[in-house]
Amino acid sequence: MHGNKYTPTTNADIHELGKAVLEYSEHRLKLDPVPLDTPRTLAELTESAGQTITPEGIGGPRAMDIFTEVLAPACLSTDHPRFLSFIPCAPSEAAAMFDLVVGASSIYAGSWLEGSGAVYAENQALRWVADLVGLPERAGGVFVPGGTVGNLSALVTARFEARVLAPEGVRPWRVAATEGAHSSIKSACDVMDAEYVPVPVDEQWRLTGENLRAVIEEKGPETFFAVVATSGTTNFGIIDDLASVAEVCAEYGIWFHVDGAYGGAGLAAPTVRDRFAGIERCDSFIVDPHKWLFAPFDCCALLYREPAKARAAHTQRAGYLDVLTDTDEWNPTDYSVGLTRRARGLPFWFSLATYGTDRYTAAIEHTLQVARFAAEEIKRRDELELIREPDLTVMVFRRIGWSSSDYYEWSDRLLAQEIAFVVPTTHDGETFARFAIVNPETSVDDIRDILDTMR
Repeated sequence: MHGNKYTPTTNADIHELGKAVLEYSEHRLKLDPVPLDTPRTLAELTESAGQTITPEGIGGPRAMDIFTEVLAPACLSTDHPRFLSFIPCAPSEAAAMFDLVVGASSIYAGSWLEGSGAVYAENQALRWVADLVGLPERAGGVFVPGGTVGNLSALVTARFEARVLAPEGVRPWRVAATEGAHSSIKSACDVMDAEYVPVPVDEQWRLTGENLRAVIEEKGPETFFAVVATSGTTNFGIIDDLASVAEVCAEYGIWFHVDGAYGGAGLAAPTVRDRFAGIERCDSFIVDPHKWLFAPFDCCALLYREPAKARAAHTQRAGYLDVLTDTDEWNPTDYSVGLTRRARGLPFWFSLATYGTDRYTAAIEHTLQVARFAAEEIKRRDELELIREPDLTVMVFRRIGWSSSDYYEWSDRLLAQEIAFVVPTTHDGETFARFAIVNPETSVDDIRDILDTMR
């Protein structure tokens, strides 16, 4: 806070605090590898950190010390090369550094009027993603906090459009997806008071047009406002049969949304691009750059084939907003749930601009190579069994002879010894081990060493 009679902070204080912040950030970015660290209990943190919010304040230097010595080591480093749980986040150095710039710049990026420079740059990054998908030049969208908000916003648009087009007295209320779809799809349906209709998968655990058509015919096409396919499910990394799903959606005039929060980054890799055939026909699409596109949290790219439909669904109206809504300028908040927004797409843009898209392709291809090694190494070991050939870089496998408790004890031991962070997953009532490889720093040696601990 600025120095005045209410906040007596001097320029010297700000200089010293700024120096400490920049030194910490530079040190953290130079660590190779970063520490994995480990969670601590509430009692441990209370004892070590104490009460940090006080009437008189503890001062910047003391607060910084508490963060670096107590709080930061109690947070797992999602960019550690052996953080293979959930979907990790491994931002590039350029993206991480520019996140500091975004925070220091105090940019409001919800409207063109207030943040035209930021919006211009974000839209160039969105255009690169749109080109990967194969969307037309008129496509556009917005960066939102994550896949949950991205999926919800796309479905809100889909329902709005369906109700505009529906015959009088008909209000579509159903969404079709598989049980493998991300949990945010069911959550979005709950928020919207919509019905989630599960579609059976094929023998490869994919959503297909054939199974989708059967469900739509059974329930009634007029009751559906969206179909959600996934290009890289979270648990197994499965890419649905997008081409056949797109065909059925076109046949019935139902909105086709593709959730590529994790796997959408694979569109930049020539070796797997053909697995996404049909994605270019989607009405909306999301991908999280903070997953496999090397941006920091929180950043989801949401794209629409026809952005005007999203604007009709999402634009908020108020007298004080007339100066924004009565223009033809591109206001990002017109395309998603929410009004206030930071320029969360700028670190991603800066990284793309700094390194170039060719290096992005190379980095993604490298992670795919490591994933292929992991799959072959699992199949080579007698004590392990690969559950499904990976479509991308997520793989699930069994340690033969282990019970559910064995997996959790193994996972806890790895973390306690700061060897790796690999939590189990479940499928059809059975517990398995799971790797999610999105960090270019993850090596074949890392994979080999972790698998060795399962002997």
